[in-house]
Amino acid sequence: MSRTLPRSNVNRFPERPAAPRPRKSHRAVPRSTEEITAISQAGGRVHSPVMILLVLVATAGILFYGQFLLNPANRGDLLPYLMVVSAEAVLVLQALFAMWTILSGGGDPRDFNFHATQETLYDEKAITRRGLRDQPSLWPILVGGKQVGIEVFITVYGEDLGKIEATTRAAIEMQGEHRTWILDDGGSDEVRDLAARLGARYVRRLSNNGAKAGNVNHALALAKGDFFVILDADFVPKPLFLHETVPFFIDEKVAFVQTPQTYGNLVSLVSRGAGYMQAVFYRFIQPGRNRFNAAFCVGTNVIYRRAAIDDIGGIDTDSKSEDVWTSLHLHERGWRSIYIPMTLAVGDAPETIEAYSKQQLRWATGGFEILFTHSPFSPKRRLTMDQRLQYMVTATHYLTGIAPLLLLLVPPLEIFFDLRPMNLHISVLQWLLYYCGFYVMQIVLAFFTLGSFRYEVLMLATVSFPIYVKALWNVLAGKDEAWHVTGRKGRPKSPFNFILPQVLFFTFLLLTSAVAIWRDLDNGVLTLATGWNVLNTLILFSFVVVAAREGRRLTRESRAAANGLAAAEVLVTHQPAPIRTIIARPLSADGEGLARISPLRAGSAGQKVAS
Repeated sequence: MSRTLPRSNVNRFPERPAAPRPRKSHRAVPRSTEEITAISQAGGRVHSPVMILLVLVATAGILFYGQFLLNPANRGDLLPYLMVVSAEAVLVLQALFAMWTILSGGGDPRDFNFHATQETLYDEKAITRRGLRDQPSLWPILVGGKQVGIEVFITVYGEDLGKIEATTRAAIEMQGEHRTWILDDGGSDEVRDLAARLGARYVRRLSNNGAKAGNVNHALALAKGDFFVILDADFVPKPLFLHETVPFFIDEKVAFVQTPQTYGNLVSLVSRGAGYMQAVFYRFIQPGRNRFNAAFCVGTNVIYRRAAIDDIGGIDTDSKSEDVWTSLHLHERGWRSIYIPMTLAVGDAPETIEAYSKQQLRWATGGFEILFTHSPFSPKRRLTMDQRLQYMVTATHYLTGIAPLLLLLVPPLEIFFDLRPMNLHISVLQWLLYYCGFYVMQIVLAFFTLGSFRYEVLMLATVSFPIYVKALWNVLAGKDEAWHVTGRKGRPKSPFNFILPQVLFFTFLLLTSAVAIWRDLDNGVLTLATGWNVLNTLILFSFVVVAAREGRRLTRESRAAANGLAAAEVLVTHQPAPIRTIIARPLSADGEGLARISPLRAGSAGQKVAS
């Protein structure tokens, strides 16, 4: 008997109706990052010759620009020179390491053992015996000839019920036998009822200690599978998620397999900018990190080996960036990680300035925590030199977000105090030649990667410095931030509550531009400082406009919601004591199951847990 299941069920995604061909006279606005996040084919190298050439030319531009800045003969006044050199040093070093990582990647992590395991992934005898041919989600999974148990955890903390339902339905229907759990830290009875209706297990904790990591660790005390998947509530998995990831675990040293975060809600400048900012990382940087066994978890769309997590004492709960910290601990223990640039789940990028700010603050804080509390270059770390370098790049990455702050202040120093970073012997043309050799090539590389120039990325990269400064200060001062979920429901706040520093900087640069233009008109010559300052002012102005439009939209939505609530008839019923913990099984065929479970309530004498 053949060990391969019918091709109609295995190794294919469901057929989609062909989309109408777009008219050539109009360029459609992308709605998803899938095409630029994942490779277009299953095998082979992901780097085209043009891509390699662009990386090499960009690297040369970086080196020439660095040499130009560090040449003592070109130095101008000390203060602006140090500001420029400090900012550009961070950007140049990060760019060089990015080029190195990109060129190191491109290989397919799926080797012979992977394909051999994938070919025999399902227990065909059991499928035939149990009559499961038409129920792929119940096919027993074999790794190395041994049946394995797989748990799928959907972490929930107040997200929209419709998104939770879409993710749960897709998770339950994934090919391969598994158990789906909703881990509800939001304590919602609606989510509990949804789990019962869809056939998923439901867990509610006594407290929210440890945030998302604590939620997963609590579930691991209940679930006993050999492997477990983590999905954020807004990331809808594709049917073949397990089919494409589980075979890697034939290598007993593989701790986790990570797939990209692909975004399907590119509906605003903020969501497009946030999505495109991650595209290069997921398509080129993470595959390159495979070469050094330094690819790290990003918190969702990942499957772990239970034994590996047990080896490090569970998911790390000491940081809000539990994903990268858990990856670091696993690598220190000698475990292996795998990243595959294949979209196996699609979710939501932050759509509002509030959501974006909180997301970036959480990520940046995790990076700075590694830099200042767990340096990869400490002799205590059991990492290879390549891993040390890669984690140091991760730890210092968000310094690139602080660099624009220094560069925004350089033109005002020239305009108000006649302080210049470069000496007067350097012509504008010579400056632009070196400057463009660095920055223009970065734009060309991004253009090639993303398919076009993305102004949204430039805007967010320029205006996000207050977020990263706050993250750096929080780590240095030991200040803890509350856990925030990107897609959590709640009353929206004005975006201007989160961008006061940007508004103040815009006002300052606007006044500075007015002074500079008046000065240049009086002198009869346009200076580089004036042009630079006006450009920065326009970028900040565009961000303020985005915030104003978002604020008006949120106000309209809040009023509409309030009017709808006021028009509805509200029934006040007896309020039961708050549920403290509940573990629910899906409804059985006779309609029982969840109803048989009596959750522990405040003041209860005992606790009943489904067995």
